[in-house]
Amino acid sequence: MLSPAAGDVRLDDEAATARLGAAVARRLGDGEAVCLWGPLGAGKSTLARGLIRALAGPDEDVPSPTFTLVQTYETPNLVVAHFDLYRLAGADEAAELGLDEALDTGAAVIEWPERLEGRLPPHRLDIELVIERLDEADYRLARLTPHGRWEGRPIEL
Repeated sequence: MLSPAAGDVRLDDEAATARLGAAVARRLGDGEAVCLWGPLGAGKSTLARGLIRALAGPDEDVPSPTFTLVQTYETPNLVVAHFDLYRLAGADEAAELGLDEALDTGAAVIEWPERLEGRLPPHRLDIELVIERLDEADYRLARLTPHGRWEGRPIEL
């Protein structure tokens, strides 16, 4: 089903989170970013892993770049840089990691984009992951907000 890349998507488990990442990957282009917002444990890395594996292949090793801060993947159609900005003190450090260069040569997936302090890429899809509770069970709600070229772009869920 084609849906605009805007609004809320319910994610009942890790597989659904990875499928959302794969759906976003199919629409991601050069110079664009996917910014993943949410608390620890919300599923940001799971979504990023699903996105990268959809582009690079299901067997691609996709570790969280929490300690390396950035991992780059040269996929058949797109170079994708996966940034984890959790440990950064400010936006200037993100520039030193090569965020601008990553967007010049491909696309970026950014966990903890709030560390950019308002210097977010103009062509991005913001995905906020919220943990919800219903009938004694947790699930995630993904809130998609498109910016720039992402506005009006459909994704297949």
